[in-house]
Amino acid sequence: MLEKTQDGASIVVCNTCRFSAETRENTDGHRGGALLLEQLRLHASDIVIEEMPCLFNCEQYCSVHLRAPAKIGYVLGRFRPTQEAAEAILAFFRLYRNSEFGSVAYSQWPDGVKGHFIVRVPPPGHVVKP
Repeated sequence: MLEKTQDGASIVVCNTCRFSAETRENTDGHRGGALLLEQLRLHASDIVIEEMPCLFNCEQYCSVHLRAPAKIGYVLGRFRPTQEAAEAILAFFRLYRNSEFGSVAYSQWPDGVKGHFIVRVPPPGHVVKP
């Protein structure tokens, strides 16, 4: 059931996310998650993009998980599968990847990710201090 991947920083994309609240697929039969994955890969030659079916965040499609060793991870959702969404996710990820613990000052967040954060996940063996 689990597949080993590299241990570095990556974006994991739910490739089965709905296209919208009303529809699972667009008129061409493509899921929103697969379309967002495609947009991310088009614009991310410097970033590892991984995919998996279902992040169990179906009500808040399209969803991605940002992760890196010894850093806070984030799940973001409620994206439309567009180039603009992909560019905002990638811009935030570059800041995240270059941060010390995965924390990026709100003033640096691209507008396209604001309001899309669902949860932050502490790395194994750690919690965030108050």
